[in-house]
Amino acid sequence: MKRIDLNCDMGESFGAWSMGQDARVMPWISSANIACGMHAGDPTTMQRTVALAVQHGVAIGAHVSLPDLQGFGRRAMAISAADLHALVLYQIGALAGFARAAGTRLRHVKAHGALYHQTASDAALAQAFAQAVRDFDVQLAVVAQHGSAVLDATQALGLRGLREAFADRGYGGDGKLLPRGATGALLDTAQAAAQALGIAAQGVVVTHGGARLTIVADTLCMHGDRDDAAALAQTLHSALATANISVQAETL
Repeated sequence: MKRIDLNCDMGESFGAWSMGQDARVMPWISSANIACGMHAGDPTTMQRTVALAVQHGVAIGAHVSLPDLQGFGRRAMAISAADLHALVLYQIGALAGFARAAGTRLRHVKAHGALYHQTASDAALAQAFAQAVRDFDVQLAVVAQHGSAVLDATQALGLRGLREAFADRGYGGDGKLLPRGATGALLDTAQAAAQALGIAAQGVVVTHGGARLTIVADTLCMHGDRDDAAALAQTLHSALATANISVQAETL
């Protein structure tokens, strides 16, 4: 039986502001990327989301971001490698504290939003990101797209990389995600299920223009800030199971 990790960005509520359907999504995924307070989340939300992941046997990862609550971490920011190293280390440590208190530990680290894209192409930032992960715990995995600079830095430092593809985001002909405002950037539930199956079963993604691209993935991402997140999570899980593909996280 084939297997694929299904990860989701979670814990994105903040104070009185509620986002996501975490309790309804968690039973259908295998990994949770939990916001660490920079783009979303707060201490109580982090603690609650860790407990929810433990309850459902879901692997926990730190979803680290640029400090941008107003922009939900989706705005690029000029930041030095030294500052990024400290920022990533700070966020991993915060979530790791909640994981330890809950009797578990972190499995992975993933950049969010603009930081995900900046560390994909900027070698200095990629190095700082990977070094912060290694400095905290050499056993942690780094989640990023295949071909990303941060995966190159991860490998060079002797860390484990998990190659990520996206179930619910459209791809352009260059193999990159379409900008969120572009036509075809956000896939509906049926489109996402078809794309997930193509990636997990065949290693192929069909671009918005109709081209078939080879794609390598250890983990599939869906977004928890969608209005239909719970329905999407269940649909993806069911579609993969029907195709005899087990939804399962890679262990440390």
